Amino acid sequence: MKRLLLIIICCCTVLAGCNKLLDIDSSHAVSEENFWNSHEDTRTALVGVYGLLRAAMADNNAWWMYGEFRKGDFYAIQRQDMKAIIRNDLRAAYPLLQQLSNWRRFYAVINAANMFLEHVGEVKARDPKYSEENMRVDIAQMRCIRAYVYFFLVSVWGDVPLLTASHDGEFANKPREKKETVLAFVEKELVQSAADLPYRYSANDPQQSGSYYNETDTRWSGVLARKHTAYAILAHVAAWQGKYVDASVYAQFVLDNYSKGGSYYISTDDLTNSNGFFKWKKDNHILAFNFDWGHVDASFSGHLEEMTLASPVVNKALPDIYIPKETILSVFDQPVDERFSLDTLSGTPTSQRYFTNFNSQIPIFSKVKVIQDGNTADPSFRMYSSTIIITRLENITLLQAEALAVIGQQQRAIDLLNTIRDLRRIKRYDSAREGDLIDAIFKERRKELMGEGWRWFDLIRYNKIKQNDPAFMEMINNGGIFWPVAEEVIKQNPLITQNPYWQ
Repeated sequence: MKRLLLIIICCCTVLAGCNKLLDIDSSHAVSEENFWNSHEDTRTALVGVYGLLRAAMADNNAWWMYGEFRKGDFYAIQRQDMKAIIRNDLRAAYPLLQQLSNWRRFYAVINAANMFLEHVGEVKARDPKYSEENMRVDIAQMRCIRAYVYFFLVSVWGDVPLLTASHDGEFANKPREKKETVLAFVEKELVQSAADLPYRYSANDPQQSGSYYNETDTRWSGVLARKHTAYAILAHVAAWQGKYVDASVYAQFVLDNYSKGGSYYISTDDLTNSNGFFKWKKDNHILAFNFDWGHVDASFSGHLEEMTLASPVVNKALPDIYIPKETILSVFDQPVDERFSLDTLSGTPTSQRYFTNFNSQIPIFSKVKVIQDGNTADPSFRMYSSTIIITRLENITLLQAEALAVIGQQQRAIDLLNTIRDLRRIKRYDSAREGDLIDAIFKERRKELMGEGWRWFDLIRYNKIKQNDPAFMEMINNGGIFWPVAEEVIKQNPLITQNPYWQ
């Protein structure tokens, strides 16, 4: 009953409207006397926070709408709302854009994490089975996840309210906090949580001994925040701010220690196989949210495949979005690239790992294609269980290459760029042939992370470094890189102001 109660509360928090702080429902029931009594309650609440964040990222395909499609490589065929996002017309009057402009579902995650942090001590006092170590690790996870959500909020909206306490009762409205202040809080929280997080759970890690909540390491594989998760997020936060010395330090920690957490570099086959990297949960998902078929988590929506797949992969005439041939050929311009390349003699694809039906008018982006449990190729099924990958080892490797190139450590940057190129079987970087190293690194990120939600954020960092695109720089300087705030939020909290670019 307690688990059911929390699930109902979480769903209400995400889906229902309210008249309180930041448009999130109050959740008095969570702090009633029948909860926060045992370690079973902390497990339920902790998993619930992860579930809320997964729901926030999957709702309206938010992870890709914010990070992949905006001024990205994908084109929409018929959907006018997606065309508006792609051309950066974010005030267009479509329900999808209005819903995406509302940060409510992300503050629901923050509120749930705040409630956990406020009440976890009660469980420690009441349940002798709930150890000091268990509580310390749980707190570190909640601080790490809350910090990540704040980083994501800043990346999408810029200045946002900073709330570190739940609103179990009535609270005064709060204005938006400067993004620099929020990111300073994020960095502090991540550094402190990293100190207490293990590399693995239920694997005799010095910071988490024994079985975590009486489960084996397989149960927690790639599901929970770990030490290198916190450092990977720190690297992304620092790079977003242009603090590339710090980004390099944090990214290097991940590169020096990833194997302790079970992460590893993945082959192109593993990356693109329906039974490979995107299927369910894995240790080398540094931060990800899985939809496990075995846990009845598969769904029709909330997956990239819902928008990108079509015949002959699934029984759908046309995809919602696709990458035009001219873009594909301009990006994948090296022979024998295992992700995609053309035979120099015949002009036919040497691989269909990233794209199916390339010679048709509309190529199908099929890099991610976990249909049902990943074991079916029957096109009549359109239920998916692919994992939302936030970051992985290859991402951090290229981020470190970016940081090193910016701070002048060219050879180390080249070595890391070539690490990824060697994986994909393409020629190593040659400055005489390819020119600028920064350009080469971002082009490799464009190829490697295509469809994984990073294109828009990469464009921002690239233009901040290069500053050679006046139109994009004007958008950066005027706050046009951020989303407008939903009118619903502004009406309910008069202290929330609209981003000036969208007024």
